[in-house]
Amino acid sequence: MNENNTIRELLPEDRPYEKCLASGTESLTDTELLAVIIRTGTKGMSAVALADRILNLSCSNEGLLGICHLSRQELMELPGIGLVKAIQIKCIGELSKRIATKRARKALSFTQPLSIADYYMEQLRHEEQEQMICMMLDTKNHFIGDEIISRGTVNASLISPREIFLLALRYHAVHLILIHNHPSGDATPSEDDRILTRRICEAGDLLGISVLDHIIIGDHQYMSFREEKYL
Repeated sequence: MNENNTIRELLPEDRPYEKCLASGTESLTDTELLAVIIRTGTKGMSAVALADRILNLSCSNEGLLGICHLSRQELMELPGIGLVKAIQIKCIGELSKRIATKRARKALSFTQPLSIADYYMEQLRHEEQEQMICMMLDTKNHFIGDEIISRGTVNASLISPREIFLLALRYHAVHLILIHNHPSGDATPSEDDRILTRRICEAGDLLGISVLDHIIIGDHQYMSFREEKYL
């Protein structure tokens, strides 16, 4: 497709709106879906060509989910992308993540680390900083809430078991599952990960609040302390 073509100049079957009307939204490529959302291109560039450039900005080759890796500033460096359009595009990426998370929620099982990893995968694997999430369960292993307890480097010197268990007591939780990401994409636990997990488990034993698992999220991979017999 020539970038100089406007939507009006494209063949009817190549125009996203007409294609959607004729064959449904599922017939559109990621580029065409994004073009429909951003609506307009810029001088000498159609919305479709601009959408293609946006998706090619990300090195992840993940289509619309690749938008999650792009900052507003990176988007605004493209001709035709101002602040409003950049925010719209970032919202599309966030919608994609949330839809993927909602789908994973249906299969969530607190005795199956893979299902927990799937649930948090899209939320965490795009993050450029480490985050730790504390998942809280009641006596019957029913989910009662989760909260981010740390942003930045996750290690034993920066995270105190005290703040984790104050949160657990506030929720009246009896069991905890810890989840954190490795921005490198490699889910292998570090020595800090092991030390921190051990400290939290020991504190939980004293309080009668058990740590069921600590799951590390990488890029489409995970590591469960429970499965690897570290707990």
